[in-house]
Parts: sequence; structure tokens; C-alpha cells
Amino acid sequence: MALVGIVHLGLGAFARAHLLPATAAAMATRGEHHWGVLGVSLRHAEVRDALAPRGFEYTLALRDADASGQPRERRETIRCLLGVLVAPEDPRAVLEAIAAPATRIVSLTVTEKGYHPDPADLARPEAPRSTLGFIVHGLALRHARGLAPVTLLSCDNLASNGRTLRGLVLAFAQQLDAALAEWIARECIFPNSMVDRIVPKNDDLAVVTAEPFFDWAVEDRFAAGRPDWDVHGARFVAHAEPYELLKLRMVNGSHSAIAYLGVMAGWATVDRAIGEPALRRFVEALMREEIEPTLAGRIDADLAAYRARLIERFANPALAHRTRQIAMDGSQKIPQRWLATVRDRLARDESIERLALAVAAWLHFLRGVDEAGQRYPIDDPLAAALAALGSDASALCGFAPVFGDLGREPRFVAPVARQLAALRTRGVRATLEALP
Repeated sequence: MALVGIVHLGLGAFARAHLLPATAAAMATRGEHHWGVLGVSLRHAEVRDALAPRGFEYTLALRDADASGQPRERRETIRCLLGVLVAPEDPRAVLEAIAAPATRIVSLTVTEKGYHPDPADLARPEAPRSTLGFIVHGLALRHARGLAPVTLLSCDNLASNGRTLRGLVLAFAQQLDAALAEWIARECIFPNSMVDRIVPKNDDLAVVTAEPFFDWAVEDRFAAGRPDWDVHGARFVAHAEPYELLKLRMVNGSHSAIAYLGVMAGWATVDRAIGEPALRRFVEALMREEIEPTLAGRIDADLAAYRARLIERFANPALAHRTRQIAMDGSQKIPQRWLATVRDRLARDESIERLALAVAAWLHFLRGVDEAGQRYPIDDPLAAALAALGSDASALCGFAPVFGDLGREPRFVAPVARQLAALRTRGVRATLEALP
């Protein structure tokens, strides 16, 4: 009989296409039944309600194309999910799960915006609302009961995600109880990790769609053991940060550029967009000429081969990964995906023309209407603040919560303004075709 060993916060499609299949494979291969997963939905009950009648089993559908280019699918049933809690319905149950003696790992896929602290959670230890509130108050219960420490494993697209999570948790805990903060810092482990698999949204919550490609580099530092995820293709490494950097800049950075240009041009899916010769040339040149030079010497990888494989993944016709899905929450994503690369380029006085076009595409996207006049909502936690800035490029680039000090850097603002003007007057296709 399987037992809960992992409490996972943020039970979206990505977790069910990545961490859970790897855990299921480890349990099946090694016969270790104490790594069952208890999922936590932090906002809604839909996943719980869809999976409960099935005993929390679900289907993973891996989609790609055969040698003739025809879409194909391979399905497997994932059985390591033992239950789902809905945090707003029963926050105490979530805290007790984190504090359960058998829990060894608390993992997270809460997206970039899920890492914002809610100061009000300091005063509501029985019913927190934020990810950090649940983690810290759950750890406080473990500490008060004299239980063993746990591993806090971020699987989100953040640079140094484990280190980032550790800093946020300790800052929150310090405000609550200095002794608790000291125990967390001394005993709990926060490994960095890099996760990579394209997972489009699927309306059927009992079926998760993903590409066959799977990559996971995770630092082999755990407080109380871990599953043998390597049987599913994970890599246990000493330092995950180079892999994070590679993935954030190449995969996520390119994905976001495709998304904003694609939405504005009316190219609804990634494969449709990358099938446009001008966009494909732009994405390849963006990686080759502006991103890859910032990675040289920082990771032992064949960057040209990585780029070629990535273009193949983007062109996968079976996924129908919608550009609008990738485009959401841009204010939380682009500092991680583009701006560190921009800063590296400017520090060496190198061109950022293609990165500037990507930034301009996001600013162009914020107007909420594509080139065919079709309106769409701006799904972003800072949407209201961004809308209040109007359409002036300098004002938009001066928005410090996203751009920080780059808004005062003429070498950044000028090319972004130039590319934004081109997109507004000439459109996406003509702007791409005009690039050298």
C-alpha cells in the first residue's frame, strides 16, 4: 500500500506531466511505496473533483509526430497521486500534511507569481492563503512537534529556484519566529532544480498532454531521502544553476518571444508560428547571436545542437500549444527569461536588437487586440498597473517592477522603442522580414 511521502503544492498540468510520472516510475521500478504524492490545489477544486471519481489516477498523453509528420500519441496511466487537498476549503489539512511525520519532501509548481509573500499570512497561522504562508506555518508545526526536517523542492522556472525559495521562506519565518527561521536554515534543504517539458493546457483534467521530451536536473541534496527519479530520466547533479540558466534563456526566452509575436500576428499555436519562415529565422538568430554567447563557458553543452533540438520541439504539430497560454503572466516571466540576458549583453556593449524586439512584442501585446482586430484579455497580476502607463515606450520601459534600472538605460530603451514603433506601424511579419 502506497504512503504519502511528498506533498506537492500547485497541482497543475505541469506537475502531473513531470514530477508525478517520474515519481510513479521510481515507485514502480524500486518498489518503494512510501513516496506517494498528496497534491494540493491552492485555488480551485477542479482537479480534485475530476480525479476523485477515478481514485486519483489520470492519463498522461505524450504527443509528437511520426517520420511522415503525422501526429501520434502514446498514453500511460499515472498512479502515484494518493489524494488532492483544496487549500481554500481546508487550509488546516494542508498544514497538517506538511507537518505529517511521513512527509519527506514538499515540492512546488506554483508559477513565478506564486512566490510573492502575503504579509497578512503572518497573522493567520491556521488559514494562510499564500504558498509561503502554507510552507512556513506547516514547517512551524513540524518544528513545534519535534519532527524531522524536510526538503523544499521548487520545480518552477526561476533562476536559482531553490536558493530563491529558501531566501523567501527564511525571510517570512524570521518575521514569525527567529527560532523557527534558525531551524529551517540549519535543518531543511532547498535544492535547485531545472525542469523541462512542454505541457499545453488540456480542457479534460483527467488527461494531461505533453511532449515525449523530458529533462530534469536536480541537485542531489535531500533532508530525508528522495525517489530514484533517474529511472525516468532525471539527472542528479552537484549544481543545477547552469542547467536552469540554459533552460530559462534558451527554452523559456524563445518560447515567450514566439508567444507574443504569434498572438499579435494571429498565429495561434507554437508550431503554426515557428512554421513561418521569418519567425523561425528570428528565433534561431535570437538564440545563436544574442543568447548563446551569454552562456558560453557557463555550461558544458553543445549549444548549436541544443538549439536545433529546441526548434524541432517547437515545431511539434501534435501539441497545439497555444501562444496565448504562454503569453500569460508576462510581468512575472520576462525578468527571468530576457532581462538577465539583456544585462549581460549590455555589460559587454553588445547588440540587443532581437531581444529588444521580443520586449517590444510584449509591450505591443499589452494593448489587448491583435493585428486582425480581435480582442483578448491580459492575464497578468500587474495588468492594471501596466494599462495605466498608456502606450509610450519610455513609460512602459520605466516600469520598475518589471524592468528595474533598465528603464534608465538608453541602450535598452532606444532599441525597444524602435522595434515597438515598427510593430505598431508595419506589423509582425514585415518587422520580422526586415531584420538582417
